Amino acid sequence: MTITRMSSQGQVIIPKALRDAHHWEEGQELIAIDMGDGILLKPKKTFPETTLDNVAGCLKYQGIPKSLEDMDNAILQGIEELMNDNS
Repeated sequence: MTITRMSSQGQVIIPKALRDAHHWEEGQELIAIDMGDGILLKPKKTFPETTLDNVAGCLKYQGIPKSLEDMDNAILQGIEELMNDNS
């Protein structure tokens, strides 16, 4: 266990051994999660930049395009089914 101290500006130094163990380098973005009795720091996951061309190929639907009304009706149907299942 290592003890660290918070500065007057709210900054905390993460001990080098922990930074090395988690492969955190300068500039690493962290997510701070309030756990009630403490704070959990997790690395922010970065997503590689993508374009529509990168992901459109995974859309295998070959039928007639659905209208917004069709999609809204499908969402409502799904909600109704969930509500009936929870009754």
